[in-house]
Amino acid sequence: MTTRTLNLDDALYQYLLDVSLRDTPLKSRLRAETAALPMARWQIAPEQGQFLALLVKLIGARRILEVGTFTGYSALCMAEALPEDGHILCCDLPGDYNATARSYWQEAGVADRIELRLGPALDTLAALEREGHKGSFDIAFIDADKANYPLYLEYALTLLRQGGLVLFDNVLWSGRVLERDPESVDTQAIQQLNLALKQDARIDYSLLPLGDGMSLCRKR
Repeated sequence: MTTRTLNLDDALYQYLLDVSLRDTPLKSRLRAETAALPMARWQIAPEQGQFLALLVKLIGARRILEVGTFTGYSALCMAEALPEDGHILCCDLPGDYNATARSYWQEAGVADRIELRLGPALDTLAALEREGHKGSFDIAFIDADKANYPLYLEYALTLLRQGGLVLFDNVLWSGRVLERDPESVDTQAIQQLNLALKQDARIDYSLLPLGDGMSLCRKR
């Protein structure tokens, strides 16, 4: 017994996957293809994808906003949990991995639920606000350039409905959040975000040691 979160060694982590991950051959193949890419570290963990899908069902989400899509794994997990008329709007930059994402979404039969807007995410988010989408999303999942995390928070809270969820990935940043006076602007931004979330009266909040750290916030 312990009063703090366990450290997972390789054997215990594999046990976690063995007894809890409801995987599919398609998602396993997508993870394997992504793992071969130079930017493989951008991929979320499979248990994170399953957790996102559970949240979609728990709150009855129908409209999801994703900032940072990469090869499409997290969007695939959430899209499969949506009702048939659900919709995910994904923001990402142009890259070869866009085609990988679209291919797997199509194979999974959820491509009609996912819209991929290419370009700087801040531009897309500003456009959504101008287009009248304030308060219209149920979930926002943020897993993109870390330097803009504090700005993504403000847009997410504007675009989410009351009771909606915003999640940030990589908030433990492989331990680099412990650095004092970090030179990296990404590390600085994550530290800033973490401190701000704890004090933000607009949200209910918990930081989960899931994957590389995931912040879960509910808009009040």
